[in-house]
Amino acid sequence: MNADSHRRLTNTINKVIVGLQRRGVAFGPMQLLTVKGRRSGQPRTFPIAVNKLGDGRYIFQAFPKAAWVANARAADTVTLTRGRKSSTARLVEVPVDERRPLLRELVTSSPASVGNRFVTTGLAEAATPDGIAAAAHRIAVFRVEPA
Repeated sequence: MNADSHRRLTNTINKVIVGLQRRGVAFGPMQLLTVKGRRSGQPRTFPIAVNKLGDGRYIFQAFPKAAWVANARAADTVTLTRGRKSSTARLVEVPVDERRPLLRELVTSSPASVGNRFVTTGLAEAATPDGIAAAAHRIAVFRVEPA
């Protein structure tokens, strides 16, 4: 499956996830990220995996040019919703050098599909922990902090 086909499939699945989450069905690490659009100022909602690593919670970019990444960089706060519970948070972008160990841990502690997704979407060349860590300059990582 090429990157465009993968993105179309993901967009379809995302619509289902958003619908289920809005009905109060929470599953896996998925949450809804609502952030103000950097140009429109209108709220934009994206299904996103919030991953617990060590003592922190992190969100990783899975697609090149993901709109939520640009919006999160411009926003002071975001809303994270899981099922029927919402909270306001700050997303703090992790510097590139600090991303590498987080990316290694993510790939090591997750199913193989996580590493493969970075390769399928063109962000990394190899689905190994070191291969994903080597792509840290292309993969935005945000630490979730209380607002």
